[in-house]
Amino acid sequence: MALTIFDLDHTLLSGDSDVLWCEFLVTRGLLDVSFRERSAAVAIGYAAGTIAPRDYCDFYAGTLAGRTAAELEPLREQFLLTQVRPRISDDARALLDKHRAAGDTLVLTTATNRVVSERTAQELGVDHYLCTELEFDGQRYSGRTIGTLNMRMGKLERLRHWLAEQGLPEQTLKRASFYSDSINDLVLLSVVGRPVVVDPDPRLESAARRNGWMVMRFNRAARADPVATR
Repeated sequence: MALTIFDLDHTLLSGDSDVLWCEFLVTRGLLDVSFRERSAAVAIGYAAGTIAPRDYCDFYAGTLAGRTAAELEPLREQFLLTQVRPRISDDARALLDKHRAAGDTLVLTTATNRVVSERTAQELGVDHYLCTELEFDGQRYSGRTIGTLNMRMGKLERLRHWLAEQGLPEQTLKRASFYSDSINDLVLLSVVGRPVVVDPDPRLESAARRNGWMVMRFNRAARADPVATR
């Protein structure tokens, strides 16, 4: 089986899902406008290493606190239609189609939580989807994440766990491709057989040049939000 793995934000999606989700809620009056400044400060702190990954993810998970699944469902649909779909470039769709036509198994792996990114995974038509999970009591979301965050080293840990669940050996990664834009995915990029960087951040581009990895450029607008890619 040929496994092809994709990062989401700034790779297949031209933007950051969490930032887009927060702005979406602010414009609908569901978050106070002051949240924009708080979000920007958290993003800067995370990029600078002064905010821990768990605190970063919980900050965005906090936008869901106290909300029910039924309450969120129409919002998720509108978010997909108005914010996500227009930001999936033709180049991203063509890349997915190329690997799908080759018979590859497509896996989307993202640090973004399930509420915000699940509809995007469905839109992209991937075969499997890994994300950061949320605490949910069956009625309402607590506004906290649970389990291993699907970011940095956690992406590799979660992917290894998924391979075991599928009955696949870890050696499958040696034959796999992985597409990402972010230095935070360096660990996973380093273990797959075919690492490809897409519109990489400066540090990842330097690493790609040193390692002789393929660099792809998509035809899309420049990044418009301040968050460091995950």
